[in-house]
Amino acid sequence: MKLCVIYNFAQHYRTAIFRMISETYDCDFYFGENRTDIKGIDFSQIQGKCSTLKTYENKWFKYYYGTINLLFKKYDAFLVLGEERCLSTWWLLLLSKLFPKKKIYLWSHGKYGKEGKVKTFVQRVFFGLADGTFLYGNYAKKIMIESGFNSQKLFVIKNSLDYDRQLELRKKAVITSIYVNHFNNRNKVLLFIGRLTEVKKLDMLLNSLKNLKDLGRKYNLVLVGDGIEKEKLIEQSVRLGIEEQVWFYGACYDEEKNVELIYNADLCVAPGNVGLTAMHTMVFGTPVLSHNNFSWQMPEFEAIHPGKTGLFFKYQDQNDLTQSIIKWFDIYASSREAIRIECYKEIDNYWNPYYQIKILTDVIG
Repeated sequence: MKLCVIYNFAQHYRTAIFRMISETYDCDFYFGENRTDIKGIDFSQIQGKCSTLKTYENKWFKYYYGTINLLFKKYDAFLVLGEERCLSTWWLLLLSKLFPKKKIYLWSHGKYGKEGKVKTFVQRVFFGLADGTFLYGNYAKKIMIESGFNSQKLFVIKNSLDYDRQLELRKKAVITSIYVNHFNNRNKVLLFIGRLTEVKKLDMLLNSLKNLKDLGRKYNLVLVGDGIEKEKLIEQSVRLGIEEQVWFYGACYDEEKNVELIYNADLCVAPGNVGLTAMHTMVFGTPVLSHNNFSWQMPEFEAIHPGKTGLFFKYQDQNDLTQSIIKWFDIYASSREAIRIECYKEIDNYWNPYYQIKILTDVIG
């Protein structure tokens, strides 16, 4: 089988799954232009041919030039990022009906659950044109089926990071004095790793740290990452009088250092949507606390199993975020190693490229 993969751009964190696809299939990759600050893939790590498609994009739609021409090449199947606002993908889906032997599969978040009737109708047509859609989570599949989508064409593929590399590092991970040395205390450590952006609602986390301090509960907080909100968060920590409890570590692309930071933390707190942060922390044994409004979450929230791999708090409820941190440490965190093992199991069973490639081969062949 000759496979063609078309994706919005070549994100570095997807290297492992793209590499595994290239090792499994006779495959070519076509990526849109990367206009973000997200690190790109080193194409030499992928066996298939990798090309960049010239991209047009505005706030309403996007278009990848040259996509339609790929239908006339000797590809048996296409694996395409499923973006409803991508006009070139619409054309690909429509024109593929002239080539019945060529299969078109979409890879998408699917529905979040907050879409209106018009968008739901558009999505039903869009995904209905495909031979199948790979979804990141069971939640999306459930609400799509409830909205009238064909369940036989929906397949949950989860998500992954560089799992093999992370496993190697996990085997070497040990408890160190990194936080005792920095904070000069043995207080429990809260952590967030990811870009410091408004959607992550990290101001809520700082407010909770202040509230906890007022309740006589002092925690340390480590923010691993950079972003447009960093200066605001630093100013907020000073204004709240908790600056000595907060370590703005900065962005870290050295995974060996990230392992130490994550492995030695007690709880990852993601007040906004949790996304890849959940996988990054759980693979090294640290549970996650995030909000419970799944329509506004990223698919990785499904890795959180209350009391085992983390906890949920009421969406945008500052007091409940504070109380949920207390609840985690008072009720669930007594056995740190048992929690660590539960986190490992969740990632090892589902959120890795081996799970993903099995789903792909079961469906595509």
